[in-house]
Amino acid sequence: MNSDVLQVRDLQVRYHTARGPVKAVEHVNLSLREGERMGLVGESGSGKSTLVMSILRLIKPPGFVEAGEIWMTGLNSPDYPAEPTSGDRVRINLLSLSTEEMRRIRLARIGLITQGSMNSLNPVARVEDQLIDGMRAHGVRLSGREAKSKVSEFLGQVGLRPEVARMYPHELSGGMKQRVCIAIAASLRPKVIIADEPTSALDVVVQSRVIETLHRIQVTLNSSMILVGHDMGLMAQSVERLAVMYAGRVVEVSPVTDIFANPLHPYTRLLIASLPSFEHRGEFHGIPGLPPSLLEKMEGCPFHPRCPSVMDRCRSEEPILRDVDSNREAACHLL
Repeated sequence: MNSDVLQVRDLQVRYHTARGPVKAVEHVNLSLREGERMGLVGESGSGKSTLVMSILRLIKPPGFVEAGEIWMTGLNSPDYPAEPTSGDRVRINLLSLSTEEMRRIRLARIGLITQGSMNSLNPVARVEDQLIDGMRAHGVRLSGREAKSKVSEFLGQVGLRPEVARMYPHELSGGMKQRVCIAIAASLRPKVIIADEPTSALDVVVQSRVIETLHRIQVTLNSSMILVGHDMGLMAQSVERLAVMYAGRVVEVSPVTDIFANPLHPYTRLLIASLPSFEHRGEFHGIPGLPPSLLEKMEGCPFHPRCPSVMDRCRSEEPILRDVDSNREAACHLL
């Protein structure tokens, strides 16, 4: 069994507002295995993006990581304070690093592909300059010829022609811009790639090509990937294991084949039931009600006002995420 490359332990993130703290991430425990593609799915506001921004230490005030640990394994470097593991591998708590130490982790060890490719690319810089800037910021020294060769190599890996290097972002289509973002995220061969809804603004055909590119890059680099989104259909085709979030909590973690064959949590079941089907024509069925306000104190299970299987216990006692079998976890009193 593969070891974990990333471990999130009892993470809590708050956004402090005039009306009180917003509990964006609440006691989250999650692990990412070496070479794994993990999906992170849930409705808007469930805490997905806050979780991945916390891993990258990109939460800014009024947001604060208030408790927890985020451990990364395999950083064989004397530059970081770490705990030894088996062999010469080390574990580092990313939340204990200084700002400069964490800056060196980003891109080199953890690559991020953001949701809006146009917003993450500099509109007045050519593609090649944006690729080279990331390498130089991490101490990679290349001659002009070496830099151009590297840029062509990176673009080729994501299916783009060498001449794209001299273009500006506004000259590219949405799918091409997203692949440039993938090339930048993978340029220093990180061990973990985080893709935060990388296909949300793209049509279905381009979505498929972008996901194929992500898979190819992940295999080439032998890295692990977290794919964030809200499309259960896309997750079914793209990941090996799926974590479902609701109201800032992880409510189910399962291999993707198991979660579609037998969802354990009622929320997961309703997410799957809302997918259109070729076999059963008819009306779409959404999830009744709305997610709870993360400003208010919640009694019991956060999903109980919308749950079709609610029991009296659900209204007063919050379930914890627990092992159901060797590969599955869920937070539900029905289990």
